[in-house]
Amino acid sequence: MTRTPISLLVLGAAVILLAGCGNSEGAGSATDTITVFAAASLKSTFTELGETFEAQNPAVTVEFNFAGSSDLVTALAQGAPADVFASADTINMTKAVEANLVDGEPVNFAKNTLTIVTAPGNPKDVASFADLADPDILTVVCAPQVPCGNATATLEKATGTTVPAVSEEASVTDVLGKVTSGQADAGLVYVTDAAGAGDQVTTVDFPEAREAVNTYPIAVLKSSRNVAAASAFEALLTGPTGRQVLIEAGFAAP
Repeated sequence: MTRTPISLLVLGAAVILLAGCGNSEGAGSATDTITVFAAASLKSTFTELGETFEAQNPAVTVEFNFAGSSDLVTALAQGAPADVFASADTINMTKAVEANLVDGEPVNFAKNTLTIVTAPGNPKDVASFADLADPDILTVVCAPQVPCGNATATLEKATGTTVPAVSEEASVTDVLGKVTSGQADAGLVYVTDAAGAGDQVTTVDFPEAREAVNTYPIAVLKSSRNVAAASAFEALLTGPTGRQVLIEAGFAAP
């Protein structure tokens, strides 16, 4: 992804066109770089959509910062430069809104739920969410302040199950990494992360997961130096192209 000089007038025309089309196809020669802060669980889909956006807008570079949503909000509040923020829950987007970081209304674009992943073959025979209460099963979860951790806490409360986690990670990708590296027997991750891991894990779905569904919102930031391109990226994500990529990855419609 290369950086190219800016032409805001062309970008403005592109965004006007997008407003009529409802997506970024045909955005044409938008310019400059946009920085997207996005939840770690969006890495695969957003990387693909960033490449699509650049192909449709050859003058634009899309750069990403993937991390836990709460860490991203903290960084933005401390002045980290970015054009777009995509959170894995509405709680952290609300924090961004209340901190006066967001330009306009956030748009919900996807939903996600948790599932259990284990080492391939499920050697500990984990069959349910309640099984994670067994301290002999080394389970890793997200920290409570990040969306996947908040969802885990919601499930524990809803089911009356306490998971004696051996560690709490800052992002869902860190949880997945602990399982795929053999440092944990089981972990709670999003269904999209489990699908993306392929045969590196065995997935154990459980019906209680519906008690903690996370909604993903996206917004252009007030600090953006390229609002037109940022808005065009948001339009791509929330339009037909973005929706297709997200659904193929396992996200549900908002």
